[in-house]
Amino acid sequence: MGMTITEKNMARHAGLDVVKPGQIIECQLDAVLMNDITFPPARKEFLKIGKPVFDRHKIYLVPDHFTPNKDIQSATQAKVMRDFVREHGITNYFEVGRMGIEHVILPEKGLIGPGEMMIGADSHTCTYGAVNAFSTGVGSTDAGVAMAEGKTWFKVPETIKVELIGKPNKWVTGKDVILDLIGQIGVDGARYMALEFAGEGVQHMTMADRLTICNMAIEAGGKCGVFPYDAITEEYIKGRVNRPVEPIAPDADAVYAQTITIDLSKLQPVVAFPHLPSNTHYINEIDKDIKIDQVIIGSCTNGRYEDLVAAAEIFKGRKVAPFVRCIVIPGSQDVYDQALKEGLLDIFIQSDCAVSTPTCGPCLGGYMGIMAEGERTVSTTNRNFRGRMGHVDSEVYLASPYVAAASAVLGRIAGPGEV
Repeated sequence: MGMTITEKNMARHAGLDVVKPGQIIECQLDAVLMNDITFPPARKEFLKIGKPVFDRHKIYLVPDHFTPNKDIQSATQAKVMRDFVREHGITNYFEVGRMGIEHVILPEKGLIGPGEMMIGADSHTCTYGAVNAFSTGVGSTDAGVAMAEGKTWFKVPETIKVELIGKPNKWVTGKDVILDLIGQIGVDGARYMALEFAGEGVQHMTMADRLTICNMAIEAGGKCGVFPYDAITEEYIKGRVNRPVEPIAPDADAVYAQTITIDLSKLQPVVAFPHLPSNTHYINEIDKDIKIDQVIIGSCTNGRYEDLVAAAEIFKGRKVAPFVRCIVIPGSQDVYDQALKEGLLDIFIQSDCAVSTPTCGPCLGGYMGIMAEGERTVSTTNRNFRGRMGHVDSEVYLASPYVAAASAVLGRIAGPGEV
């Protein structure tokens, strides 16, 4: 009996020939990731073990959630991380000015590659399946132990195969694909399962699309999301991943718990209404009188250069609607620099958008875009739970950069075709 991509990756890192769903295994890790929120408690667990870090080059520390620091408490959290970096000689630490959102900069800098395995003390660590890796989020305790041991335990998940067919129409992005999938199966539809994307439609998904799709596997309850290694992956990692890699393909006789087919040619822009990512609606089904107060374009889901290009396409020559605030947040310094050189930031500023340094800030209700009671935001982020971005009686609508920008221009939830 054959294995899926995730099963083969786990078997490789457990030193086993075969693994099966439900099996408890111990795997050697290629990297461990933490941010300014999850690192301090992980450090406490690490210190209890009394060992040095397992590899100072394979621990990735990124202060991104409350940085640049918004208050004394966040500054203290960042200092705890900074002091640890100095003490242990951590090489992959990304300070303000050289940083970005963790799930944007790791693939950007080639810190995770095909066939590799990593964990991160952040739920959206599942992003890296886009480059054919296994990656998943864990708690700070597991991350702290892994810093010392370089390994962790897993229960092998079952796999859902998501067959992508057809070619997407204009304005349809990876964000629409994953929101449509979550709308079909629900926020627990892939609970502790791998989502393996396959089919001829995969060729139409750019790396930015794939990173977005895998990023939100967790919003379906997934353990991870993963794409096959192909020409798009090969081109993306060229010049980024400067070490030998061993991509993983599923066996022809791999067993899947379920197969779901998504016809990309039938998709249109999708919006997830409050207060669940599964509360999805196609743009042509939406009331044209849902007025908004704010738009956020950025995050680990849609803060890449391609996302800013999409938003700029809508904003060029247009203005943000009166009484609407639009905040654009490049996902990394490299994204910021490229957007600056290509004139995208000028387009945003001329359109009356505010442009921020890279930060997770508003996505988790931290800062840089908090809502008051009764306000509505259209956001390219990944979660729209009650109170996620501010007051418990505010509302978050999840959408692609195209829809977010169009909504900012028209002052209501709108599709890009309307502008």
